[in-house]
Amino acid sequence: MRGLVNKLVSRSLSVAGKWQNQQLRRLNIHEYQGAELMGKYGVNVPKGVAVSSLDDVKKAIEQVFPNETQLVVKSQILAGGRGLGTFKSGLQGGVHIVNRDQVQDIAGKMLGQVLVTKQTGSQGKVVSKVYLCEKLSLVNEMYFSIILDRKSAGPLIIACKKGGTSIEDLAEKFPDMIIKVVPIDVFAGITDEDAAKVVDGLAPKAADRKDSIEQVKKLYELFRKTDCTMLEINPLAETSTNQLVAADAKLNFDDNAAFRQKEIFALRDPTQEDPREVAAAKVDLNYIGLDGEIGCMVNGAGLAMATMDIIKLHGGTPANFLDVGGNASEHQVVEAFKILTSDDKVKAILVNIFGGIMKCDVIASGIVNAAKEVSLKVPVVVRLEGTNVEQGKRILKESGMKLITADDLDDAAEKAVKALAN
Repeated sequence: MRGLVNKLVSRSLSVAGKWQNQQLRRLNIHEYQGAELMGKYGVNVPKGVAVSSLDDVKKAIEQVFPNETQLVVKSQILAGGRGLGTFKSGLQGGVHIVNRDQVQDIAGKMLGQVLVTKQTGSQGKVVSKVYLCEKLSLVNEMYFSIILDRKSAGPLIIACKKGGTSIEDLAEKFPDMIIKVVPIDVFAGITDEDAAKVVDGLAPKAADRKDSIEQVKKLYELFRKTDCTMLEINPLAETSTNQLVAADAKLNFDDNAAFRQKEIFALRDPTQEDPREVAAAKVDLNYIGLDGEIGCMVNGAGLAMATMDIIKLHGGTPANFLDVGGNASEHQVVEAFKILTSDDKVKAILVNIFGGIMKCDVIASGIVNAAKEVSLKVPVVVRLEGTNVEQGKRILKESGMKLITADDLDDAAEKAVKALAN
C-alpha cells in the first residue's frame, strides 16, 4: 500500500512483511454473501442473486429480474481486481454490464473458467458462481472502510470522497479527500457525532444526510456484532433515487470468533483457498504459502519470521511460513512435512525448533516418521535447541536418515541455501 492508506493500514495491522500480514487467519467471504449479510443489518445493497449454472441464470432472470433491461454480471472469486482481470479463455474483465438477452451468454463464459487478477497470481482462481445484480443509476461513488487500529485499540473508519477504483491510488492522488482518522470507542460504540463526521467528510451530493448517518451506524453494528476484522465498501455509491448504497463490499472475519459466529463461518469456501492452508488448518497448524524454494518448519511466529529473514540474508527464498506452535504433537509434525513436500517448488527443508513448551524429542520423532511416510527426496537441515534436545538429536542420529544438522540458526540457514545450490 502507498501514501496515507499505507501508513494507516501498516500502523493498524503492524505488519512486517507479506507472511506476517497473512499469518493471522481471517475468514474471507464472497461478495454476494457479504451483500446478503449487509442486507440483514439494514444496509442498502443492490438486488442480486448468486447462480452456479446456466439453468439458474435463466430462472433468476425470469423470477428475480422480470422487468430489468440490463444486469450486472459479476464473477465470484475471493480476490480483488475482478473488473480488470482476464480469463484464461481470453475473455476480458470479470464484471460486465450487459443487456438482458446477453446475460446467459456472458455468464456461460465465466462459469467454470479461471480468472486472473492482480491479486490471484498467474494461476488465477476458478469462477464457480456469478452474481447477477440490478443495474443502478449511480451519480456519485465514494470509498468507506472499517479496520482494526492497534494505536487506538479499536475500530477505525477510513473514507474517501472518491471511490470505485484502487484506494491506494486515490490516497496518492487525492490525499485531501481522505477522512484520515475516525477512531471508534470500542466500549461506547459509534455515536451520531462519529457517523456525522464521516458523512460530512464524504459530502454526499444527493443522499439524505440523516439517512446516510444511519447507514454508517448500521455498517459499524455489522462490523462489531459479526467480529469483522475489515469491512471495505468500494464504491459506497449514491443513486439517482438519492439512496446511499453499498455497491460492492469485502468483509473479513476474525477466526478466533468462529465459535460464536458459526453461521458466518459456515460460508467459508475452501475451494477458493490454497489447499495447503486448508490442510494445515485441519490439524491446527499456521501455514502460509510463499514463492520461494526453502520450506520452513518452525515453532513460534517470531522464530519463523527470524528464520525466513536469515534465509533471505544468505541468498535463499522461503517457500512458506509454517508455525507448528508450542505444543505440537508428533502427528502434527508428520502432517507439516506432508504439506511442505506437496509443494513442487520446495527444493530443501529447514527445521528450526527452539524447545520450550515444544519438546525437541517430539519434533525429532515426527521428522523420522514423516520421512518414512512421505519418502523425502529433498535435503533436510535440522537445528534443535532447548527442552530434551539431546534426546531429539539421539533419535535423529539413530534413525539412519541423511540429515544435515546445524549448531545455530545462522548455520542452519547457510546450510539450507548451500544444500539448495547443490
